[in-house]
Amino acid sequence: MTHTYQLTGMTCGSCEAKVKSALLMVENVTNVDVSKDENSATITMDKHIALKDFQKVLDSKYQISAINHSEAVEHTKSWFETYKPILLIFGYITTVSLLIQLNNDSFNLMQWMNHFMAGFFLIFSFFKMLNLKGFAESYVMYDVLAKRLPIWAYLYAFIELGLGLAFLSNFQPILTNWLTLIVMTISIIGVLQSVLNKKKIQCACLGAVFNLPMSTVTIIEDALMIAMSGAMLLMMNK
Repeated sequence: MTHTYQLTGMTCGSCEAKVKSALLMVENVTNVDVSKDENSATITMDKHIALKDFQKVLDSKYQISAINHSEAVEHTKSWFETYKPILLIFGYITTVSLLIQLNNDSFNLMQWMNHFMAGFFLIFSFFKMLNLKGFAESYVMYDVLAKRLPIWAYLYAFIELGLGLAFLSNFQPILTNWLTLIVMTISIIGVLQSVLNKKKIQCACLGAVFNLPMSTVTIIEDALMIAMSGAMLLMMNK
């Protein structure tokens, strides 16, 4: 994509060269044209880049602002494009698990959560299995247990597969939900640390197939599984 920005503060050819060089250093920028006469910068990028990221690499005397597009709209479009794979997966799992409920006389919350979690673990383990080594290498970068015990990164994909099959067959529901609660709690600790420390690393939730950044989306994903397993345990103890 290409956007033209207003860029003030340039007074000479040296300024133009300095600004162009700085902007070209921003990740995902492929081409930059600047003009001191028009106070503009036309930037071509692989994906939308926030204004603050451009301003960060420029001297304080140079100010960049959007003139022909909405930063809010572009940011939203960029967010959806980045997380499109995971949003589609959640959409498919939710739709299929809800359609199963059409066979019942009334909505069965416990059964729906079983099917939802089965779909979640089976699909997510599938993507991890496509490149198990790549997943493990990404996972050890942030998971608290995998950092100390690298074999855990390989076992994790098989544990997800096992949990998916257990939820699908309703095998030992109390044991399955306790195992889910423990495994996902361990997983979310490393995710929280990475997000809070603003580490720019790849999320391994979909293995090495998609380059998804670690973010609050990953936290929500793990927290949802923790919440569902906890809710099911409470419902079974009533």
